[in-house]
Amino acid sequence: MTSVSLNGVSKRYPNGHEAVRAVDLDVAPGELIALLGPSGCGKSTTLRMVAGLEEITAGELRIGGERVNERAPKDRGVGMVFQSYALYPHMTAFDNIAFALTLQRLPAAEIEARVRDVARRLEISDLLPRRPKQMSGGQRQRVAIARALARRPRVLLFDEPLSNLDAQLRAQMRVELSRLHAELGATSLYVTHDQVEAMTLASRVVLMRAGVVQQVGAPLDLHDHPRNRFVARFIGSPAMNLWRGRLEAGAGAGEAGAGEAGVGEGAAVVLGAEAGAALALPLPPAARAALAARPALPEALEVGVRPHEVRLGAPAEGAWRAVVEVVEALGGESLLHCVALSAGGAPAGVRVVARVEGRPPAARGEVVGLSFPSSALRWFWADEEGESLT
Repeated sequence: MTSVSLNGVSKRYPNGHEAVRAVDLDVAPGELIALLGPSGCGKSTTLRMVAGLEEITAGELRIGGERVNERAPKDRGVGMVFQSYALYPHMTAFDNIAFALTLQRLPAAEIEARVRDVARRLEISDLLPRRPKQMSGGQRQRVAIARALARRPRVLLFDEPLSNLDAQLRAQMRVELSRLHAELGATSLYVTHDQVEAMTLASRVVLMRAGVVQQVGAPLDLHDHPRNRFVARFIGSPAMNLWRGRLEAGAGAGEAGAGEAGVGEGAAVVLGAEAGAALALPLPPAARAALAARPALPEALEVGVRPHEVRLGAPAEGAWRAVVEVVEALGGESLLHCVALSAGGAPAGVRVVARVEGRPPAARGEVVGLSFPSSALRWFWADEEGESLT
């Protein structure tokens, strides 16, 4: 098993566009790391630089402790699985898997043994005589993975390998890839825009945005402790409820910027144009401490809560009253899209998505009570970066 290290790796094109900016990442031997993010965030470009298909314009790449910036792709010991499968249509599955081995001029007996070994591992032995047009999408993807494995690479690279499959096949292939990695223990980098793939397959997730790494950590660390607003919204389905509100310093607060006196015990964020006390969210001590360290208090903050942490009850029981606008009954769970009401009963302009187990507890148009524990709230600065306060 082999380690991979990226130290300040960047990619700048001749037109000045910086697709990847100073990525630092250490992949332990046998680890599967997911590069996650929206389209155009630089995740595939990063993978292609590791593969040698894109030139590294700054920084250093090491595979197995050796600098490989200047090495050709064939000399890096990597195997790559592409989104489009990239199988030769006129060749059988056997010949596709064997192609790279033939170019290496390996003995025919060794080629035969390697092809049949990976075919057995991936349960595609019966597909070896077939051409790609005679296979389903899932079968073609297995052949593409087998081709990469047959080379016995030091590092496996996956570039959105499941994105061309339907939902059912994606779920099936996720399980198979997880089983395969557990069996082989190969060091792997896996690019995807699908957070479910990233969170179920990877031991760590690298979340990227506009060429910059936003956060690296175990999947549940990103979910439970997002470093900024972008991470909070991108990780989790449905996305985190996120609201912007004005900051009220609270009773006993001193002048803005006066250290700990800048915020009082009653400091809160008030939501909605017509929000009264019912839509005021008190700041926890950690958020007040973060505010006290600032030279001046901001006018606004953002606060979020995940849909599964919203509790529904009778209108009198909830911290907020809300009217249900849309109900999505999904069988095992239900999503309720609500609009919070101000103390006077008018819509406050604050939308809340609640996820509950089983059948929907309320219908469209009903008024419900919404509550959530204070520990479930996440606090963010309202500036462009949206870093977490806590």
